Amino acid sequence: MPLSRFVFLALVLCFMTSVVAAQQAEKEKPAPHVVYVKAGHLFDATSDVLRENVVITVEDERIKSVAAAGEVKIPAGAEVIDLSKAWVLPGLIDCHVHLEARADKLDPIEDVRWTPFKGGFAGVVNAKTTLMAGFTSVRDVGSSPFFAVDLRDSINEGFIVGPRVVASGPPLSITGGHGDMNSFAPAVSNSMYPAEKDFAIVDGPEEVRHAVREQIKYRVDVIKLMATGGVMSQGDQPGAEQLTYEEMKMAVDEAHRANRKVAAHAHGTQGIKDAVRAGVDSIEHGSLIDDEGIQMMKERGTYLVADIYNDDYILGMAQQFGLPEANIEKERKLGKLQRENFARAVKGGVKIAFGTDAGVYPHGDNAKQFHYMVKYGLTPAQAIKAATVNAADLIDRKDIVGTIEAGKYADIIAVTANPLERIEVLEHVAFVMKGGKVYKDELTVEKK
Repeated sequence: MPLSRFVFLALVLCFMTSVVAAQQAEKEKPAPHVVYVKAGHLFDATSDVLRENVVITVEDERIKSVAAAGEVKIPAGAEVIDLSKAWVLPGLIDCHVHLEARADKLDPIEDVRWTPFKGGFAGVVNAKTTLMAGFTSVRDVGSSPFFAVDLRDSINEGFIVGPRVVASGPPLSITGGHGDMNSFAPAVSNSMYPAEKDFAIVDGPEEVRHAVREQIKYRVDVIKLMATGGVMSQGDQPGAEQLTYEEMKMAVDEAHRANRKVAAHAHGTQGIKDAVRAGVDSIEHGSLIDDEGIQMMKERGTYLVADIYNDDYILGMAQQFGLPEANIEKERKLGKLQRENFARAVKGGVKIAFGTDAGVYPHGDNAKQFHYMVKYGLTPAQAIKAATVNAADLIDRKDIVGTIEAGKYADIIAVTANPLERIEVLEHVAFVMKGGKVYKDELTVEKK
């Protein structure tokens, strides 16, 4: 037999074997798990109105279709989740949490006492609590290295229960800035135990470049900057700019080159504007934003993530948990201004994404912020979209979460009253599905 003919026959045999193997594998592939969710009232976050009497078909982790009930023939014996008397929404998204933190441990001395293990224990509990509150995705923007990355991976592996996590590394701050070990003796320093420090202390653009690249090496999803001072730190003021424009520009350039977004903690007026000019994707807090800053954010499409609920907790409860009076006084001066300026930003057309600073107040209370977002200028529909479609856009996940549409993850929640009439009903979510799996059900589950 000529060699060329032999080779040809061998290739044909290999091809036929591959086809047979593929067909066999297809036969052995388990049938998809299909669930039909009857939604009596659906807010899918693609518009500002409710859809009535809808069936959501879920196949494994994803939504296969969303259609009027009259257009869907549910097969006999199919699995049905009956939410026909409930108000159904996409899983909520909080863009500013600290899953490692405990609100009853706010004293800065705790930062010295805690080992990474305590933060890990807290994170496991807080992640589950957050999911049970209806938040199926979060962006963790500050924890010890690289806690949020490990938590994200452990949840994705199914090892522990929690929301989808968009993970940052330790926030980038300056020597003596928000996050450094200020007001301690020189012997107490972030640099004593590099593996445990909660912040990356950087001075100058080149140190920023190295820190950003190092965090990308360890697989973070987002870079967090401390553009100004803060409330929960010692020895600095929230309004004071800390990272320079040049340092922030370096961080943004390096992060964007690696397809990572940048969140900037920024209370102070000038720090907000320099962070926006540098190209950050979101301003966190935004307490002292002025008209020029509002206009800059609107023109550039920069999101505002304003934690306008936790003022209640800090002023009402934090002192009994050991927060120093100096920190509480900062909040007294800042909280009211932050809410007023949030209202100005809303009126000025700034894009708003939901974020609460969970960890400064107890995890699971995230939805208490909706009340204030509506009080200070958003409609209920806009507030919900800030925590769904807008938040998904900010965290760069809008193709997989944020709305109830075919092709997206089946992250679905339900409440027992109309949130467009009373937004506070979101403070008690009765049903939680994440990725097609039900984690909480206080409503009727019907098998047909």
